[in-house]
Amino acid sequence: MYAWIWRHLPGTWQAKSGIAAAVAIVVALVLWYVVFPWMEPKVHFDHGVVHGEPTGSSGPAVPGG
Repeated sequence: MYAWIWRHLPGTWQAKSGIAAAVAIVVALVLWYVVFPWMEPKVHFDHGVVHGEPTGSSGPAVPGG
């Protein structure tokens, strides 16, 4: 896939490198400033799954007990 993209970019290898770097930077900025802020309220990465104290005994299970 990367070879296909490289072949279809215009110019010499210097121009292709510059275009590829610019496209990568633009994609990263769009993700950082548009996609991730939109997605953050929908997917809670920093919220714990377990809330409060566990129920039941806090000690190890005793066989036959």
